[in-house]
Amino acid sequence: CDTCGEQPLPVDQLPVEAPDDVEFVPTGQSPLTYHEGFLSATCPSCDGPARRETDTMDTFVDSSWYFLRFTDPTNDEAPFSVEAAERWLPVDQYIGGIEHAILHLLYARFFTKAMRDNGLVDTPEPFARLLTQGMVLAESFYRTTANGGREWIAPGDIEVERDAKGGMLGARLKADGSVVQSDGMGTMSKSKNNGVDPNRIIESHGADALRLFMMFTAPPEQTLEWSDAGIDGAARFLKRLWKRVLGHTAGGAAPPLNVSALDSAQKELRRKLHETLRKIEDDFSRRHTFNTAIAGCMELLNALYKFDDASDNGRAVTQETLEVLVLVLAPIV
Repeated sequence: CDTCGEQPLPVDQLPVEAPDDVEFVPTGQSPLTYHEGFLSATCPSCDGPARRETDTMDTFVDSSWYFLRFTDPTNDEAPFSVEAAERWLPVDQYIGGIEHAILHLLYARFFTKAMRDNGLVDTPEPFARLLTQGMVLAESFYRTTANGGREWIAPGDIEVERDAKGGMLGARLKADGSVVQSDGMGTMSKSKNNGVDPNRIIESHGADALRLFMMFTAPPEQTLEWSDAGIDGAARFLKRLWKRVLGHTAGGAAPPLNVSALDSAQKELRRKLHETLRKIEDDFSRRHTFNTAIAGCMELLNALYKFDDASDNGRAVTQETLEVLVLVLAPIV
C-alpha cells in the first residue's frame, strides 16, 4: 500500500480467478503483472488502493524443466510423454557456469525427482555428467564522478601504457586523454562495462580465430583471463594451416596412399598423425580439454611443415594429415 505500507491479502484469499481465455505471452515479466484482478487490491489496514507483489517465483525455477520438452517437441497433448522422456533422459552432458551449478542444476534435480514421484519420468537424475565452466576475466576501468561514485568505462575506449614485462604503468581515455583508474582483473559483467565486443575481434581477426583463442587459452573448467594479444597467435596458426592447405591443393588431387611403399620419413609423419588423433579423441570425449587438443594440432602442423616430400606417397600422407587437421578443428573454429 502506498499510503500505509501494509501488505494486501495473500493470494489464496483472492476472490478473483484468472480468465480462461487469456493466453500467456512471454514478455520478460511475470504474467501476473498484466492480470488486473490479481494486481489491484484494497489495503486491509487503511482501505486504500494497493498492489500485490508479482515477482513470486525465481527465474531459475521457470527454466528448470524446459529440457524435458525437447524430448517430445511435437506433442500437442502434453509438454512431453513418459515414453519420450524415458528414451532421451538423462541428458548425457550438462555444461554451465557456477551460477547454473548451484541454482539451475539444483532446481532441475528437484523438478526431475518430483516428476519421478508423480510417474511422469522414470529417472531420478536429469543429467549424467556435469562440467562447470570457468568465468572469463577482463580488466575494468573507471573514473570517479562528482558525487564520489564510479563511472565504468569499456576497455575498448581505454589506451593502456605498459612496461617491458606487460605491467600497467597507466591508463587514459582515448577520447580526451584523461586519466582513468584500473580496478584490476574481474569477471566480465555489464555492471563494470568490461565486456569485450566480439564484433570488433571478428572484424580484425575473424570469427575462427576468436573461437580458437577462447578454447585454447585455458581448460573449460578454469577461469580465462582475456587478452587481445592471444588473438594474434590464434590467427597466425590458422593462417599457417590455410597456407599449407593452399600450397598442397595447388598441386592437384593427391594420389592414393601406398602403405607398403612408405619410407621412414613418411612413416614417421603418419605415426605422429595417428598418435595425435588418438590423443585428441580422448581430449574431446573423456577429458573435455579442448586446449590440449588444439596444442596437438599445432604440433602436428609444425611436423607437416618440416615434411618436404612431393612424391606420390609424400603427397598422399600430406593429404591425410591435412584432412585430419581440418576435421578435428572444425567443431572448435
